[in-house]
Amino acid sequence: MERAIFAGGCFWCMVQPFEEQKGILSVRSGYTGGHVPNPTYEQVCSKTTGHTEAVEIIFNPKVISYHDLVELYWAQTDPTDAFGQFEDRGNNYRPVIYYVTEAQKEIAEHSKAILQASGRFEQPIVTRIEPAAPFYLAEERHQGFYRKNPQRYAQSSAIRHDFLEENWQ
Repeated sequence: MERAIFAGGCFWCMVQPFEEQKGILSVRSGYTGGHVPNPTYEQVCSKTTGHTEAVEIIFNPKVISYHDLVELYWAQTDPTDAFGQFEDRGNNYRPVIYYVTEAQKEIAEHSKAILQASGRFEQPIVTRIEPAAPFYLAEERHQGFYRKNPQRYAQSSAIRHDFLEENWQ
């Protein structure tokens, strides 16, 4: 099994697309990339911890490759927006691919270069690619949010879905 970590705005919206893939064993919401150990949701939302909301994915690379996960990640985000994602604004919502191995770093950087060269977006691809930092599991109420609160999830993800439909279909 391997591990992947992606930040792409609100972690509520990042779980479902990955959970629906074959070869995914778990997708957990949490916080990473900051300077405060074991932060709470309220601390991360205060924008003082340096953390991003992120998802940690445990996957079987014999069934789904890291490359496939990176490609799915791009299709869930606006890679031209460094200051948040969709209605989620601020540093804690910045888009980041956190690599666990050097091989993941190379795959992510190559994929980013291809996306930039594709001309799909007029603006530069600003998603950062950084080494993985400690990942802190979010509170239980945030795990599998789309299943627990489907109406609130639909409301909070509407702008994201509209953008993705327009830019990735």
